[in-house]
Amino acid sequence: MSIHINAKPGEVAENVLLPGDPLRAKWIAETFLENVFQFNDVRGMLGYTGTFNGQKVSVQGTGMGIPSMLIYCNELIRDYGVKKLIRVGSAGSYQPSLDLHDIVIAMAASSTSGINNSRFVNADYSPTADFDLFMKAAIYAQENNIPIQAGNVL
Repeated sequence: MSIHINAKPGEVAENVLLPGDPLRAKWIAETFLENVFQFNDVRGMLGYTGTFNGQKVSVQGTGMGIPSMLIYCNELIRDYGVKKLIRVGSAGSYQPSLDLHDIVIAMAASSTSGINNSRFVNADYSPTADFDLFMKAAIYAQENNIPIQAGNVL
C-alpha cells in the first residue's frame, strides 16, 4: 500500500489506464471491464481492476495536471510494479482541425510546466510513447476504421 493508493499487493495490473477524472475511471471500468473491483478511493481518486478480453487491466484516476499525475504514476510504478501507463481521456487543443471527440494518439508529450525544468535542470525533455504500444494502437485503429490523429502533444 502506498500513500495515495490503498490497493493490496497484486490488485493492480501491470497495464493501467490513466484518466484524470476519477468518475471517468469508474465509467471506463464499469463499461469495458469484466469482474471489476475497486482497489482505491483515497481522496476520492478512484481505481479499479478487471479484465478486458481476458487480460488483467487497471484504471486509476490521476486528477488534473502534471504534479497530481506524477504522484499516481510514481506510486503505481514503485509500489505496484506497473509496466505500462496509458493516459486516456479528454484534452483541449490548439489545432483548429481537431474537433470534439477526435482521437489523438500521442507520439511525444512536451510541457510548459515547471516540473520538467526542476527535474531535468534547464533541459527540454519530451517523453515519447513506447513505439510498439503506439504502433499497436495505430494499427488497431486502421484495421477497425477508427479515424485518428497522431503527433506530439503539449
